[in-house]
Amino acid sequence: MVTGLCMTGISIGCAAIIVALSVGQSAQVYVTEQVNQSFKMDEIMVSPGGGIPSNGKGGSGGGGSGEVNENLDPGKLTDQKLKIIQGLNHVKAASPFQEAGYLQLVTIDNKIADVRIIVADLQMLTEYDHKFKQGGANGQPGTIVLNYGATLGLIDLETRQKLYESMGNDPFNQDIQEQYRKLSVQPSELYRKQIQIQAQDYSTTTPATKLSSPLQVGGILEGAKGIDDMQASYDKIMYISPETAAQLSKELVFDNSTTSVLNLPEEGSYNAVTVKVDDVANIKSVEQMIQKLSLNAQDNLFQQEMLKEQFDMIKMAALGIGVFILIIASISIIVAMTMSTHQRRRQIGIMKVLGANMGQIRNMFITEAALLGLLGGLLGVLFSYLIVMGLNKLVGSAGDGMNFFIPPMNLPIGISFAIMTGVLSGIYPAISASRTDALTAIKRD
Repeated sequence: MVTGLCMTGISIGCAAIIVALSVGQSAQVYVTEQVNQSFKMDEIMVSPGGGIPSNGKGGSGGGGSGEVNENLDPGKLTDQKLKIIQGLNHVKAASPFQEAGYLQLVTIDNKIADVRIIVADLQMLTEYDHKFKQGGANGQPGTIVLNYGATLGLIDLETRQKLYESMGNDPFNQDIQEQYRKLSVQPSELYRKQIQIQAQDYSTTTPATKLSSPLQVGGILEGAKGIDDMQASYDKIMYISPETAAQLSKELVFDNSTTSVLNLPEEGSYNAVTVKVDDVANIKSVEQMIQKLSLNAQDNLFQQEMLKEQFDMIKMAALGIGVFILIIASISIIVAMTMSTHQRRRQIGIMKVLGANMGQIRNMFITEAALLGLLGGLLGVLFSYLIVMGLNKLVGSAGDGMNFFIPPMNLPIGISFAIMTGVLSGIYPAISASRTDALTAIKRD
């Protein structure tokens, strides 16, 4: 009974260490995945680097040729540098993702929404963890791809104006707020439909409006995991190809301006390129190679480092709780084995009479304590799996959440602590047993 209680104490301490470490690591993996969905740890954002910007004209002496002097623009992000980046080791994909500004999307039934325009190679979207909910990408000019958020909250101009006026006149009216929330997440079927881009010129007293030629919606991307429709409706994105961007750039020019409303760099250069790396461990080495091209490279690893520091503290606290439980268990082991030593004085005395020395008796008791720790540790491993299964069922019944798991490396840690606890707890009883006087123990018993 005493031995069983000792093993139970050790098993509880061992299970506490394994579960505490596992919960900390499971939470770290879950949060890292969630952060990676937003910040993309395995991606590098590349932008033009330093240098003296060139305006594409000749020198001040009037003898310029009108050509760009690339020596004055060493940090320019060009087609040539993009091809070099695409050929670097550990680079899975490198594609321009150029922010072209915010414009208005207009449907054929006059529904309207503000969207963010991004110029990209549409066929490369799937390389950057985007999945298509409907359709796909093709290289035909005039074809666009919308994210899931761009299909939500499209309202006709009249309804939109009335709703904004009502909210302005009575901003605390709950019915109006609820109506706005419902309209914000109302989906629209845009796949294979035609839309137009609308731009407005506010530089004049009577704002002028320009409409693009019709564009075909060739694909709709899936929404990001863990983001509800209301959050998704705040981020409306339209992806267009460089050919479509060039077409829109010519169409969306107002009479009183010589520049397009789209914010695009000159042909053959880019203002942003996103690089996908095969493994987070290779981010820094790829970054260094990109920076040698006189370009700026930025990653999001600082988010991971901050998370690691926080979860290291959590795991240390969890480890401390498990060790505290094992210390309590070790006290019970010392008491139990001391009692066992007292009860086995006659056997110890006979062993000494038969020639056993103090070292052999000590080793016998320490080995017994180590085996007690090992058995308690194995029982603790079983307990830890049962606890984790219970946690997963509890979290699963509450909805989507993290999945708790036990990393294999945590098992030897827990068993090692259990064996160490048994050995340290058995030292005093072992020494006490080895010092037992043989003749006195035999005569008393």
